[in-house]
Amino acid sequence: MPQTSSSIGRRGLMLVMSSPSGAGKTTISRALLARDSGISMSVSATTRAPRPGEVDGKDYYFVSVERFHAMVENGEFLEHARVFDNFYGTPRAPVEAVLAQGRDVLFDIDWQGTQQMRQTARADLVSVFVLPPSVEELERRLHTRAQDSAEVVAKRMAKAGDEMSHWPEYDYIIVNVEVEESIARVQAILTAERLKRERQVGMHDFVTRLRGLE
Repeated sequence: MPQTSSSIGRRGLMLVMSSPSGAGKTTISRALLARDSGISMSVSATTRAPRPGEVDGKDYYFVSVERFHAMVENGEFLEHARVFDNFYGTPRAPVEAVLAQGRDVLFDIDWQGTQQMRQTARADLVSVFVLPPSVEELERRLHTRAQDSAEVVAKRMAKAGDEMSHWPEYDYIIVNVEVEESIARVQAILTAERLKRERQVGMHDFVTRLRGLE
């Protein structure tokens, strides 16, 4: 059967989305997952206990502290961190399996996790930092979503400045003025990155056939 351009094999990519809390990263990520069947959310490992309704392997990989430390020692994480009294990390093997199938993986991690992933998987990494249009708008959004107390909002605002200082470390920057426009921009980034020569691993064979050399 003749090979067409749609049959060219592709290696997937890791799309990292970071932002200060309230900038709109989660809204953009959810829209992307809903609209694009070629990308899925990464599943982290954690040492915390499962919450009601959470499913092992779907929401998180629930592991013991001992198992987590062993995974760190064996280099099984793309990134990992301690958050209060629990440990979290992104297992390498499941992500690698998805990428090899030509599918993409979305990561919702902070700048520290992104730095780790840059060291462990730079060739596969595409990083996007989402900024608010202004500090005032960021604070307004945090209050509007009514998920946190005034004290928590104040803490998030205090932390936002440090988080935003890491914007130069990312491949792409989006100022989230209007959410639909921001979603479209992330989709454009994803489309362009999927077309990069080095990710189209089946292109050599395809061009060889086009040239009649096989």
